[in-house]
Amino acid sequence: MFKAWSKFDDSCFKVEQISGGITNMLLKVTVKKGDSINEIITIRLYGPNTEYIIDRHRELQAIKYITAAGFGAKWLGIFGNGIVQSFINAHTLTPSDMRDPKLVAKIAKQLRRFHHVEIPGSKEPQLWNDIWKFYEKASVLKFDDGEKQKTYETVSFKELHEEIHDLQVLCDRLKSPVLFSHNDLLSGNIMINHEEDALYLIDYEYASYNYRGFDIGNHFAEYAGFECDYSLYPDMNEQYHFFRHYLQPDRPHEVPENDLKTLYVEANIYALASHLFWSLWGLIQAKMSPIDFDYLDYFFLRYKEYKRKKEKHISMALSYLSECRNE
Repeated sequence: MFKAWSKFDDSCFKVEQISGGITNMLLKVTVKKGDSINEIITIRLYGPNTEYIIDRHRELQAIKYITAAGFGAKWLGIFGNGIVQSFINAHTLTPSDMRDPKLVAKIAKQLRRFHHVEIPGSKEPQLWNDIWKFYEKASVLKFDDGEKQKTYETVSFKELHEEIHDLQVLCDRLKSPVLFSHNDLLSGNIMINHEEDALYLIDYEYASYNYRGFDIGNHFAEYAGFECDYSLYPDMNEQYHFFRHYLQPDRPHEVPENDLKTLYVEANIYALASHLFWSLWGLIQAKMSPIDFDYLDYFFLRYKEYKRKKEKHISMALSYLSECRNE
């Protein structure tokens, strides 16, 4: 990929790990010849076995169109277990940063732009296809670790099957618009450069055509961070602030109340789908990933929150659908 560098001595390269999520590792490579820095690039190394849960073909097909639309880092190349990209001079957000009203407005505006990216090929929403694929894989796991196997056997896949089915039926009734979506808008996938006043949405591993409500509801669920502190989930006023800047970034205070209510119902009912999606993902990762993270516990934390919020959000959605029918 970089033939000019092949003659450089190893001392010309400085490699630093700049982030390590619970799926990948991101490396910053500084190339220095003499006293001057020639270039800085980033290398994203895929975690082992991630192809079991991530459609790499879908990701790579989308990346060139996403970057061409002005998002994220420039794509420089691909190799067996990762990709090489240009370096973004910015730092990732923390979950608490995502609550900052100024940053909320910027994120909403960027997500609106992202939702207008056009990717050739099928525009079928992938949420339920992906959830059912995860369900099939998660329901037949076998753990070598006896304690993990015992914990895994407490999961009722019959109950999960019913929950997924019933939620899918209800979500379909909401008719949330289908747009090209990020699907993983957690704090680590948002970068900010305060000096340049620039905000970036990065990492498109899960990007696909999907429901607007899912992309936004999933983002709200990520306010809780990997610790799953759901006291941080945004309240109605915080969500409305996001919606105003998402729907009409130039005239946020002119958004009709009905549009805000529609998006509020969508985002919160699809936040339930987010809990099901990532809880099943956690089960699969518990078996497949070598990363030191308690994925089994993550399953239970996400599924517990799903159950805690289920009645409230489903009741709200049914009430909203009833009102729409009567108008």
